[in-house]
Amino acid sequence: MAGNPRAVRIAALIQRVVASALESQMHDKRLAGVTVTEVRVTNDLQIAKIYWTQLGRSGHEAGERKRAQQALRQASGRLRTLVGARAGLRLTPTLRFIYDEVPAEATEIEDVLTAARHRDEAMAKARVNASYAGDPDPYRHDDEEEADGSDSVSDEPAAEGADETDR
Repeated sequence: MAGNPRAVRIAALIQRVVASALESQMHDKRLAGVTVTEVRVTNDLQIAKIYWTQLGRSGHEAGERKRAQQALRQASGRLRTLVGARAGLRLTPTLRFIYDEVPAEATEIEDVLTAARHRDEAMAKARVNASYAGDPDPYRHDDEEEADGSDSVSDEPAAEGADETDR
């Protein structure tokens, strides 16, 4: 993240404070498995966007995500107080929690790459026993003509109206 170096430092501080508070001070079971992935602070230090993700049970991710989002909204005042106490800022940024879609999208991309890798392996296996439909090299090469003994100058008569100097 480029930009205001102070905003970058404060974002890193907010990430550490919120992550440690979620782990040790927030005793809400809805926040189990919540991980802070990134924090971005606006240049005027008014808003901190906290990106989070959650490891949930298979098949229950959507419900757990909704409950965790609600718990984060309810805990945002307490978390903001903790950030203000640790940061020592005149104005503590407003905390906005945003679910981070990147891990889910990364999993989808990994699945697509795995399928492509399997197709490439299947093509490589098919190529092992494959042969050309025609000649392996269907192109004519100049060095072969010279080896055959044929001249590179044609024996055809000159075109009508052509002078000797045109040749």
